[in-house]
Amino acid sequence: MSLTVIPMKSLLKIEEFDLFESLSSDLERNNLRPENGDVFVISSKYVAKSQGRTIEFDKVVPSSDAKNLALKFRMKQKMAEIILRESDIIFGGIPGFVLTSGDNILAPNAGIDKSNTKSGSVILYPIDPYLVAEQIRRKFLLKYNVHVGIIIADSRLMPGRIGTVGVAIACSGIEPTSDLRGQKDLYGNPLKVTFQAVADDLASIANLKMGEGSDIIPIAIIRDSGAKITDRRIREDEMAISYEQCVYVRGLRV
Repeated sequence: MSLTVIPMKSLLKIEEFDLFESLSSDLERNNLRPENGDVFVISSKYVAKSQGRTIEFDKVVPSSDAKNLALKFRMKQKMAEIILRESDIIFGGIPGFVLTSGDNILAPNAGIDKSNTKSGSVILYPIDPYLVAEQIRRKFLLKYNVHVGIIIADSRLMPGRIGTVGVAIACSGIEPTSDLRGQKDLYGNPLKVTFQAVADDLASIANLKMGEGSDIIPIAIIRDSGAKITDRRIREDEMAISYEQCVYVRGLRV
């Protein structure tokens, strides 16, 4: 069977909402029913909206640290304050952007997004995305009696490339990586360090169909992906590498 991507339209959401009930309603509205092995890729911003993870700029009070950060990287003080709140590590930056990490997610400006939200507010990353993905997976099993994968995805700039690709910030129900070490390449050479980023690959495939603008397609179903379905709980460290081992982060510190 060939891999199929099914974009799923939703309705514009303003306030907090029940994520699984919304998914169920969207399935019915789009005349779809989940099947065993389906992988649901859900926009991280859609998940964040369901949690009410939006902040109005007018209500943000910059700290002295935020003022210093804003001065250093030529950004608005209130944006700098939100970045500080949402980040565990700040690596550095350029005017208008800082490279941050929060909950093992490397992103410019802590993943804060001004798009697809009302003027004067921003959307943050969702809280406990791995827990959310696991809960949604279990609810699909209980309601539809199907084993599915769940990926919470964001779009991301890649080093040295133009445009965005999809990246998984959390998943459940699928093995997020495939260990190819010990296998051989076309010339019989053993692979020593190669992992395939299955969840990230699927997130990027879905991202192509979900769009970035006014489409209101926050979910895509990937069918017949060949991804390995699992019932085990996926740990938060399974898709992340320590920054001491990351070639990009280490390279920028030289």
